[in-house]
Amino acid sequence: MIQLENISKSFGDKQVLKNISSVFEKGKTNLIIGQSGSGKTVLLKSIIGLHQIDKGSIYFDNREFSRMPENKKKNIRKEIGMVFQGGALFDSATVEENVGFPLEMFTEMSDEEKRERVNFCLSKVNLINVNHLYPAEISGGMQKRVAIARAISLNPKYLFCDEPNSGLDPRTAIVIDQLIKELTIEFNMTTVINTHDMNSVIEIGDKILYIYKGEKWWEGTKDEILHADNKELDDFIFASDLMRKFKNQ
Repeated sequence: MIQLENISKSFGDKQVLKNISSVFEKGKTNLIIGQSGSGKTVLLKSIIGLHQIDKGSIYFDNREFSRMPENKKKNIRKEIGMVFQGGALFDSATVEENVGFPLEMFTEMSDEEKRERVNFCLSKVNLINVNHLYPAEISGGMQKRVAIARAISLNPKYLFCDEPNSGLDPRTAIVIDQLIKELTIEFNMTTVINTHDMNSVIEIGDKILYIYKGEKWWEGTKDEILHADNKELDDFIFASDLMRKFKNQ
């Protein structure tokens, strides 16, 4: 579980986050949504410590991460898996080397143990016999699955995904959504996803936090969001005719 208490963050004179509080539960997919420039990316980066917050507290399972000394923060970061927007794979490394990178950095596993763990993680994202291929030799959807395999290689308690469906076709995006959902349940992780994808919201949004101009404007479930009494949220969700038709069904 991750708890946010009155998170605020400014850059110079511009306040980007304003007193945001929320709880992200274990074993659930927690989605952060909002327009470009709303502050959702800054919030995600603040949670994992890439930005130092100005005010408030961040707790990882009742451990106050935001005020920890750096050496203790490193211990929590070992419990975090991260899927970056573009996948962020190393182009000059094979699939096996990419997935095994965190194991090289943070464990003292033998080479055989690392190979076994890499193969286990690749099997979990339904990738077989791709170990010695390079990112340029596989599709965009496969690259995202490799990124997910790398993110779970250290068996994290917390999984963060920044626009995991960016650049993918709709069918592949659904596959990635379902994969993240399945892994979240199987490994009982606290998963936080930053997304623009309304299909993700409808399909896997156990908990949805809507950020508007740096403030928490609404939160609820995928079942509640279509009937929320919130003009700004409605304008964001139902910007397309397709979503408006979906609402009226």
